[in-house]
Amino acid sequence: MQFVQNFPFMTIILSLFSGPLSSILDGKKAKRVNLAVMSVITVMSCAVLVFVLNSGSSYVYTMGHFPAPWGNEIRVGILEAFMAVFFCVIMFLCVVGGVYERERELEDTKQNLYYVMVNLLLSSLLTLIYTNDLFTAYVFVEINTISACGLIMIRQNGRTLEAATRYMIMSLMGSGLLLLGICFLYDLTGHLLMSNIREQVQLLHQSGTYNIPLLVSLALISVGLAIKSALFPFHAWLPDAYGYSTLSSAAILSSLVSKGYIFLLAKIFFRVIGFNIVRDSKVVNVLFVFGVAGMIMGSINAIRENNIRRMIAYSSVAQIGYIYMGFGLGTTAGVLASLYHVLSHAATKSLLFVAASGITDASGDNTEFLELTGAGYRNKLAGVAFTVGSLSMVGVPMFSGFISKLLFAQAGMESLHKMLPTLIALAISTILNAVYFMKTVIRIYTPVPQKLLQKKGFRSVSVKEQPYKSAALVFFIILNMLLGLSSEPVIRLLRSGLAMFS
Repeated sequence: MQFVQNFPFMTIILSLFSGPLSSILDGKKAKRVNLAVMSVITVMSCAVLVFVLNSGSSYVYTMGHFPAPWGNEIRVGILEAFMAVFFCVIMFLCVVGGVYERERELEDTKQNLYYVMVNLLLSSLLTLIYTNDLFTAYVFVEINTISACGLIMIRQNGRTLEAATRYMIMSLMGSGLLLLGICFLYDLTGHLLMSNIREQVQLLHQSGTYNIPLLVSLALISVGLAIKSALFPFHAWLPDAYGYSTLSSAAILSSLVSKGYIFLLAKIFFRVIGFNIVRDSKVVNVLFVFGVAGMIMGSINAIRENNIRRMIAYSSVAQIGYIYMGFGLGTTAGVLASLYHVLSHAATKSLLFVAASGITDASGDNTEFLELTGAGYRNKLAGVAFTVGSLSMVGVPMFSGFISKLLFAQAGMESLHKMLPTLIALAISTILNAVYFMKTVIRIYTPVPQKLLQKKGFRSVSVKEQPYKSAALVFFIILNMLLGLSSEPVIRLLRSGLAMFS
């Protein structure tokens, strides 16, 4: 075994143990440690990606002295390595982009605790990506839940406490259903390692025994992870959680936390159950219906909003709907489109939250639309960044969102019975996206009379005044346009990784 093959396990452990280290440091030192750890983990993840690309095959890393089926394993392929790199980059940019707000909104005594939660969250996301053990995945799902809840409530005002409570209630409901599904699978197969479960599930399916318990297990797992990732109508916690938490918390929660659960669901579909069984089940039809409903209802709720951060939050409900609609198509092309949209949404939604923060900074910290008039002129970089993110969400060519919607349309054409609903839902959702995003862009570029500017206390914000946020915005814009203009290499990588995945 080459030394680089140890890196996935080392990145999980490094992130996991940097949390307790941050807890004994002051805020500034904890920030330096956190950024340094994320940088090292990103470099190590890149090395793993290069290794699996060169080798052309996945590998299994056994932890401890016990082999399968009793031991615990990490499985690393192209898809896992690429997702790890992408998640680390997004996490780093979100943390860097929110430095100014964290130092202003959080008490000095809580700065280090924030980085404890970030480290635990990154560790859980990496574990969900790499683990080949279903119960280990469940344990780190709960670590993910606890750390995400901490990121929401760390400001400790009434809104965030209420949002954290809602999030915990809904998330624990999803966790309970997930655990029940895992218990049923263990009872049916006698295994917890994903590859061993897959072998037994295929034998059960071929023999025609225990089909109903297997379907129930698949349904419980799917619904549990759908609840945790805020699929409509299980999204009630999301607007307040994203709208009133700190900037970096909202960006991380919207771009990464729900995507970790979605990636785990994809692993269960392909590596645990087998996509042929999932496709034959009725579960995909349910996911398709709720996905389409989420695309429409999330956008309608976003149009009704008068608060820019809550509007972006409701937009996330719609985008999660896109991903589940792709899964619901029951085709490899649909899953490929969903995985690409995971990348697109992560890059774009974090960009929108950071840009919205820059816009509100120039508007006296007001988040109501009327108060944001002309903010694009007062903070030029934030205005451009928000426009780029908006165009991407609408699906304008050159940006990542266009590629996502194109892939969904192509995948829908392959499904005879779901083609028309898919294309209609894409068209309606795109129109609704344009309504609320372009309305906001027009608002921030509507000039304001000079005397009204002084009366409201608006101010100009320069790039030099907020260097960390400005750097994060520039990198997010570049990342979004790379996904939009150079999508073919990414699609090929996802396709080969998905083939290796199963």
